[in-house]
Amino acid sequence: MTARRLMPALRTGSLVLALMVSAHSANLLADEPAPPAQDTAPATAVETDQTPETKGRLPLDELRIFTEVMHRIKTAYVEDIDDKTLLDHAIKGMLEGLDPHSTYLEPSDFKNLEESTSGEFGGLGIEVSLEDGLIRVVTPIDDTPAERAGVEAGDLIIKLDDKAVKGMSLKDAIEQMRGKPGEAIKLTIIREGGNKPLELTVVRDIIKVLSVRQRVLEPGYGYIRLSQFQMDSGKEVLKAIDKLKDEQDDKPLKGLVLDLRNNPGGVLQAAVEVADAFLSDGLIVYTQGRMGNTDMSYSANPDDPSNGVPLVVLINSGSASASEIVAGALQDHHRAVLLGTRSFGKGSVQTVLPLSTDEERGLKLTTALYYTPSGRSIQAEGIKPDIQVDLAQVTHNRSDNAGYREADLQGHLENGNDKKGKQTKGNKADAKSEKPLDERDYQLSQALNILKGMHISRLKADQSDATLITPSAQASADTTEQTQAHQP
Repeated sequence: MTARRLMPALRTGSLVLALMVSAHSANLLADEPAPPAQDTAPATAVETDQTPETKGRLPLDELRIFTEVMHRIKTAYVEDIDDKTLLDHAIKGMLEGLDPHSTYLEPSDFKNLEESTSGEFGGLGIEVSLEDGLIRVVTPIDDTPAERAGVEAGDLIIKLDDKAVKGMSLKDAIEQMRGKPGEAIKLTIIREGGNKPLELTVVRDIIKVLSVRQRVLEPGYGYIRLSQFQMDSGKEVLKAIDKLKDEQDDKPLKGLVLDLRNNPGGVLQAAVEVADAFLSDGLIVYTQGRMGNTDMSYSANPDDPSNGVPLVVLINSGSASASEIVAGALQDHHRAVLLGTRSFGKGSVQTVLPLSTDEERGLKLTTALYYTPSGRSIQAEGIKPDIQVDLAQVTHNRSDNAGYREADLQGHLENGNDKKGKQTKGNKADAKSEKPLDERDYQLSQALNILKGMHISRLKADQSDATLITPSAQASADTTEQTQAHQP
């Protein structure tokens, strides 16, 4: 993998605060010195006209408005408020006005960034964003209190306990949802298609996210679930592939499903490593920004740990940022079939810039857009799947005679190939087994069917190639060679 180093550690997912509830965003963790501040013009360099020659200097009229607003608040606001609080609010508002992912980082936020990349944090286990003054659930994290309580992607949170969130800042909402493990919080939510708000009680807990899980769907067909991109997710995916191979009794895998549904993103380096696990050549992702050091690119290594196994990638509206990098790269290289619904559409990269005046504070600033290998910007567009499959519930129509066949008839004729018919008997174990896959997860069942179809097509293609030279054709070819050999 090649890369032009741009900044320190890179994140493209969301800033996961103590309960994984911050705005859907991407981050760059500063493990190297940040680039120097760009606003180095002296305070006396004030201009009113923004010409190319004066661009970057502070505008006098706007500064006068700012100071007047600050003065009016201090003299007329119903409560006394100090200058530091007002300036902190001004900084936060300045960044929040840029885009949903740029924000002001206070000392506790740096700690939360480390927690999000390590995969262990306290809280509910949900990823949220601010939408029209309400809290929108981007996705609940796998096997967390929020998921177990029934919180779903797309839910709108309108109350936290008995406090309305309308008009509440995202940071304040996050603080409200934080708490000690074991403490409960009541979420009042509005769900699409519902007739009235739902009240869900979620018990806070220490969240330990296992970013990668794997299992065998059927003999020869593996499944890898990637819930978010942590520091070691790339390595964990490689381990998952090896484990699935080991379970095949020395037989090659027939197909693999990579599930990125409701994956909010995470560490960019991990996304590159995951894509690289299925690619052996070509560009994976590149970024472009205004500053020279924001341009970078990543390419695949020649090795292919997946051995070219047929691949289906599951995505939905909760698949964002790093998930979209992986899905876009595999789609552009025609390495996988993408199935599901259009992804979230977060195609921006953020950099964490510590402040020189206070090392415990900093900015998380959007500095670049990332692009897929073919040059597509995902920002506000998302990744469109190759096969659109909406979330659905399947109910099988099973009749009483569904298992009754010719072989069950008394006195039936035996098979013409000397195969004796066997009466089918009900299997009590089957009756008690879990629901069929298409009832539990319709999208996953369709992914498995596609893999089976790809495997059958490959087998038929191999058989067709093997029968191109028939015995008679081979004999004719041998005779022709002998005749040509005896020609003068």
